[in-house]
Amino acid sequence: MNSSLRALQDQFIEWVYDHSDDNPLGDVNLEPFAEQHGLDLTESFQLLRHCKDVGLLDDRFTTMGQATANITQTGTAWVEERRRRRDDPAARAAAARRGLLTWLWHRKHEGTHMPTVAGVLEAPQSLFEGIQLADTEIDRAAGHLQAKGLIKGTSRAMGMAGPLRAEITVEGEDCVENYEADLAAYERRNNGASNTNFHIGTNTGNIAANSREVTQTATTNQGINPSELVLLARSLRQAAPVLGLPEGDAEEFTDIATRIENEASADNPDPGRLRRWGAAILDILNSPAVSGALAQTLSTTVQAAITPGG
Repeated sequence: MNSSLRALQDQFIEWVYDHSDDNPLGDVNLEPFAEQHGLDLTESFQLLRHCKDVGLLDDRFTTMGQATANITQTGTAWVEERRRRRDDPAARAAAARRGLLTWLWHRKHEGTHMPTVAGVLEAPQSLFEGIQLADTEIDRAAGHLQAKGLIKGTSRAMGMAGPLRAEITVEGEDCVENYEADLAAYERRNNGASNTNFHIGTNTGNIAANSREVTQTATTNQGINPSELVLLARSLRQAAPVLGLPEGDAEEFTDIATRIENEASADNPDPGRLRRWGAAILDILNSPAVSGALAQTLSTTVQAAITPGG
């Protein structure tokens, strides 16, 4: 499936969910969605087949003449959990801060001085669960980041919480580069064990160390498709509630999937980080606590996505 179809996956699943009550059997004719997005019959079947492979849709009533879809129980949970997160003010605030800080990191490293903060609204870093964050949320995020010393900016306009223009500080760069723009993790950095740095020339497997804060530098093969990983990470995060994971594992699973999505969405994603996080996802999916066809399918998909040449 090409990248343009993958970009429609989340929207497509929600569309099927929204139209599932239109027929007593729950089968949804895909023709209106295809017409809206300029898809032909072959592309409609490709999109449906991909969503079926990850267990979110089914095609019980599909014939070769007409594409129809059914939302599965897993797909229903997927959509409802996605919408729950989308409506969570705390999750939206965290996403706005993380997105703005990451965006400002990229602007500094491309040589843009003091960009307009609202410019992030034109970038993917301002999206949360497929929905554009509001300009007021970005403004509040800018005010919060400035108060924490992670960005510095010009004076604010009347009624605004944050600066009109800003750039990332050294502390902000540290947060992005070593803590994946996770402000909570950055603020906990001095708790517990001291930092340990491991510089590793070549690594193709998992690395474990008895330290809470580890910075690893690794040289790895490329062969990773960021756009595929963005969509895969969303599927992982939204499948978490139906995998039957223990609470702690479920939180870790969701957090890692979010990190994968954020890194893969960056202008220059780090293949080493993506492979490490992918391996951590595999460890959870392959643990005794998880079973079922969906976990097996996700495990196979993750393995292929992080394997060079896979």
